Amino acid sequence: MGFFDFLTEDIAIDLGTANTLIIHNDKVVVDSPSIVARNRLTGKIIAVGKEAAMMQGKTHENIKTIRPLKDGVIADFDASEQMISMFIKEIPALKKRLFTPSLRMVICIPSGITEVEMRAVKDSAERVNGKEVYLIHEPMAAAIGIGVDIMQPKGNMIVDIGGGTTEIAVIALGGIVCDKSVKIAGDVFTNDIIYFMRTQHNLFIGERTAEKIKIQIGSATEDLETAPEDMRVQGRDLLTGKPKQVEISFREIAKALDKSILRIEDAVMETLSQTPPELAADIYNTGIYLAGGGSMLRGLDKRLSQKTDLPVYIAEDPLRAIVRGTGITLKDLEKYKAVLLK
Repeated sequence: MGFFDFLTEDIAIDLGTANTLIIHNDKVVVDSPSIVARNRLTGKIIAVGKEAAMMQGKTHENIKTIRPLKDGVIADFDASEQMISMFIKEIPALKKRLFTPSLRMVICIPSGITEVEMRAVKDSAERVNGKEVYLIHEPMAAAIGIGVDIMQPKGNMIVDIGGGTTEIAVIALGGIVCDKSVKIAGDVFTNDIIYFMRTQHNLFIGERTAEKIKIQIGSATEDLETAPEDMRVQGRDLLTGKPKQVEISFREIAKALDKSILRIEDAVMETLSQTPPELAADIYNTGIYLAGGGSMLRGLDKRLSQKTDLPVYIAEDPLRAIVRGTGITLKDLEKYKAVLLK
């Protein structure tokens, strides 16, 4: 067996709508935007990840940037497969190998995913040399990554706000008791900002600019203790067609995002209302855990806490909580066998 062990490498993948992360040997070796740039004439992929993200919104007609995952689900098979395989080839330790080793993988998927979509993720993984492929639900991976002992007969509530979906789950005894997946997350926030800038400032901005606004001054509430400074935003004036700059504050962004955050709040409330009473009693004591990039939105924890009357905690390094959890299951497959989906 020893020799074959040498031929097999373990990798954990968090295949996200916005970012893809890969862990190999307990280290995050790939952390890149899930974007692919393709040459339209030859059909060849010319860039993936950060390089492709730089091109977004700046391409001419022969180059097209694609985000192969939409709402946490593979939308473009060919592109996503090539993206996964290029990311795997970027892993430093595997670059040195003469031939590609066979891979044992754990891949993280949204909990609202269908059988067909699960099959698609698996097939893609097998085609890039995955010999043993396991899948794990996102909220489960997030819980493990946060450090919750999921095997206990104790209820924990996880809210994972990613790029394409927000996953809300109550977990106990290594299983998901009740869950809800809503297609409102980072991407919707970004679009809210684009729409707001158009309607309120007559300024047409691209996705990358909107993303930058969200990170720099994005907020879930208008009363923040420490407010970020106003931000200058450049784009195209819709009336004159000229490039122009406007200054905006976090309060405006809080207004822009309000409706979407309300819908996340409603989903959390709905999940709480479906939780069995014994587990609800646990959650009253443990509170709610937030993970995923969207949980970094300023004031979101406070707002959810006011809505639910529960303590709300943000995972440390929330962007990587999921891939960390995925990596932990990979290291102890025996212990987490019950949690993984074959």
